[in-house]
Amino acid sequence: MSKKLLILLPLCLALFAAVWGFAAGDASDPLASLSYLKGTFSDAVDSRVEEKLNASDAALLSGTDTGTAVPSGAGFVWAEDRLKQGDVLYGTTGVTVMLLAGQGTVTYPSGTVVDATDGKAVPSGAALQANHRYIVAEDTTAGFTVTSKTAVVDHEGGTFTYSAETDYNAMAAALKTMHLFKGSFTGYGQGFDLEVAPTRLQALIMFIRVLGEEEQALAWTGTTPFTDIQKGSQAEKYVGYAYSMGYTNGYSATQFKPAGAVNAWQYTEFVLRAMGYSSVANTNLSDTLTRAQTAGVLTAGEAEMLQRDKFLRAELVYVSYYALDAWLPDGSRTLGDLLQEKGVFTSWEREEARSMVTGWRL
Repeated sequence: MSKKLLILLPLCLALFAAVWGFAAGDASDPLASLSYLKGTFSDAVDSRVEEKLNASDAALLSGTDTGTAVPSGAGFVWAEDRLKQGDVLYGTTGVTVMLLAGQGTVTYPSGTVVDATDGKAVPSGAALQANHRYIVAEDTTAGFTVTSKTAVVDHEGGTFTYSAETDYNAMAAALKTMHLFKGSFTGYGQGFDLEVAPTRLQALIMFIRVLGEEEQALAWTGTTPFTDIQKGSQAEKYVGYAYSMGYTNGYSATQFKPAGAVNAWQYTEFVLRAMGYSSVANTNLSDTLTRAQTAGVLTAGEAEMLQRDKFLRAELVYVSYYALDAWLPDGSRTLGDLLQEKGVFTSWEREEARSMVTGWRL
């Protein structure tokens, strides 16, 4: 473990004590200005760390270094974690937390947690703001709790306790292992983007993968009647292939609306079509979730959840993952069996994916 990391925490504690010593305030007034936190404070830390490192190096060279006592929580390193609802990151003095996606709250019985982005203390129980840096102050123990189904947290230090809530993150990783879910180009959270609503294009691509026909789609050449699909793009291949196969009619005769929103009924209908329980001719989706229960694709609890909650990529992943265990209409095999036979994934990849997901269905 580097000396710089060992020295950084006690130095930060001293600086925190100095800040709170001369800057009184409450949750509505800045304890320290934003310019102070980003300027003087940061510069002072760097300067003091450098002094300590130079002194330590000198001691090592002279043979007089007897070792440094490492305080609890020292040696912090930045890490990024995908979390689920009810997971808690506990942090003591000096721990830094940033919420990159999802929702969460911070609670603490006493002391202070400062929003370094705004230069203000935050009250216990406050909701976390995305991309704000929160620092646990001296003599404080705080819990940062995920309140959304999934979240991505960047943190320096801290320890976790994990809940028994549904793990949509694990399902996304499992689908990725089976080449059914590739995520986006987002630079954090493995690109899963489970916290955002899926688009019509994303839902269509997932549908084609569940069909086991992605290779055919990417090899497709032709034209589409949709003016809002970029010519020569990969999106045109997916949309054009699906249109040519009769899987989708588009939004209208000339528009597909690739960035448009998808709801639970529309995506579940896609899955039912992929399995042979429905077809593009069925345009009445009011009973889609009921038909999905009859087909064994959804449980009653899952149908209730889809009707109640906003449909995000987390829900898309959930429906897609458990659809693999549903039987096809002829009762010969499951959707997962069919995709394995088509060579979409191997038996080893399938078992590896299954080992990632624990817990019970809704």
